[in-house]
Order: sequence, then structure tokens, then C-alpha cells
Amino acid sequence: MQKDNKRPYNDYGNWIKKRLGHKVQKISVDAGFSCPNRDGSIGKGGCIYCNNAAFNPAYCSDTAGRMSQEEALPLETENIRLQLERGKEFFSRKYPDMKYIAYFQSYTNTYASTERLKALYEAALNVEDVVGISIATRPDCVSAELLDYLEVMSRRTFLTMEYGVESLNDDTLKIINRGHDSSCAIIIIKDTHARGITTCIHLILGLPDEDEDEILRQADIVNSLPIDILKLHQLQITRGTLLEKDVSLQRRCTLFTPEEYVRLLGKYIKKLRPEIVLERFTSQSPSELLIAPRWGLKNHEFTHLLERHLSEQS
Repeated sequence: MQKDNKRPYNDYGNWIKKRLGHKVQKISVDAGFSCPNRDGSIGKGGCIYCNNAAFNPAYCSDTAGRMSQEEALPLETENIRLQLERGKEFFSRKYPDMKYIAYFQSYTNTYASTERLKALYEAALNVEDVVGISIATRPDCVSAELLDYLEVMSRRTFLTMEYGVESLNDDTLKIINRGHDSSCAIIIIKDTHARGITTCIHLILGLPDEDEDEILRQADIVNSLPIDILKLHQLQITRGTLLEKDVSLQRRCTLFTPEEYVRLLGKYIKKLRPEIVLERFTSQSPSELLIAPRWGLKNHEFTHLLERHLSEQS
């Protein structure tokens, strides 16, 4: 598939509009999940860059915490509906004809029983004007049973599985307290894609001990994987993280300037198949939480810089 827009790469906005036939907005949903490297299942503290602020959504009160799962599930599904309705109200003021994708974003959104997950996902899909679902998760938290269900779901609605791979270097994955290795990610990516499910991976650029050569080496691996969508962003140090506390580890990270990051992405993108959809290049943490790097650029302003650089290099 060739790029079908004026941008110098296959951008997500144009791709999803062509795929679904109308303009679509993602609405983030926090279903109150945790992560196995946070709750003690495989580790404590979470990934070194992950901010734990506002971990529990409002509905996870002490009362709900004392309920059985059967009692709590109706509250959880209603909370999903309310979050989506609030998101729709916000976006519809400007775009009244917008359709929506329910984006299960916070933490590990497959980290529960299959029955609970089915109830939450179906609650989202039952909201009017929600035309699809995107599920962000870890490579080590997706069972064959869940993939069986998601494979069937993908035949009746738009579905994307978004895997937080973060790095394809096993040494790096140990340093950042990820709790899985690169082979785990590669296996689940191949399995998901083989089932016909739209497959997205997420990577962070600038992690400890990963210089430009290492990042570009991994780009070759990314290009060899059967992925549909790629999301990248620069490493950021935020308050309340393990990385904030470890100054020696910070020195091993690469905190790019906008100019350095643009040049790196220019090289990175050239290594990728043109049909890979590029959804994101940066992350923008809240100012009150961000320590470094402070660019003073909005995401769309950075994207403009990158597109200009790519056009000049073509």
C-alpha cells in the first residue's frame, strides 16, 4: 500500500478515515487496571519512567474495593459508558458528525479475567457513535483465550491491539523494569497479526544505554515485524517515577532536543516499510509533572518540524 496523502509518511489520521469512511476521534478510557510489574505479580514499582499519579479512577472507592467482582462489574461498565459520553460531549461541540474509538489506555488493559474484559469492552462498543476499540496492553498479558475472543470481535468492529514493547533490547528491558523480554513481544505480535487483528506497537526512544546506532538497529527489527501501526515517542522524565529518583540512571538516558529528535526520526522512518502507519512521534506530559526535556512545543508543532525535515530530505 502506498501513501495516499500529502504527508511524507503514511499518517494515521488519513489512514483511519479511509479505513472507516469518516473522521474518527479516540476517547481515552481508564478502566482501573493495574500492571503485573506494579502489583507484585512479577515486580514492584512499575516501569522506571511510568507516573503513578491518579492511578485509580473515581469509581474505585473503598466501597467498590470491598465488593465482590460480581457486585463491582456493573459499576465498572457504567463508568466506561460515562467516560465515553463525557468524551463525546467534549469533541462533538466542535465536530458534531464525529465518530469515536474507545481507547482503553491507562496501564495494562488486558490484565483481568476474560469475562471481566468482555463486559468492559462490550460496554464501550454499545455506546452510540463508538465505531471501534483500541486496547493498550503489555505483550505478556494476553492469553490465547482472550485472543480467540478478540479475533471474533475484529470481524464485527474495528479493533486495534496496541502493545507496549518500549524496546527490543533485552538489556534495556531489564534496566527499565519491564518484566518481559523482546521474544515475548515478537511472539504475541506475530500471533495477533496472524489472526487478522490490526496490530500496533509502541516504542520509547532515548532509554538508558540506547544511542542512535542502537535505536536504528531496532528500527530494522521493527520493519521486519508484521505490524500495521507504529507509535513512537521521546523519553521524558516525569515526577513521581523511579527514573526521577535515580540520577545516575538519568545520565545513561538520551534526552533529545527537538532538532536532534527530528534528525533521528528522519533516519528511522527511512528504514520502515511505507505501508506502516505512523500514529505518533512524541508525547507531551503535563507541565507540572514534566522534568525534562522541556521543548516548549505542542505535538502538532513538532510534527510540522518533522514533516518539513522529511520533505527536505526526500
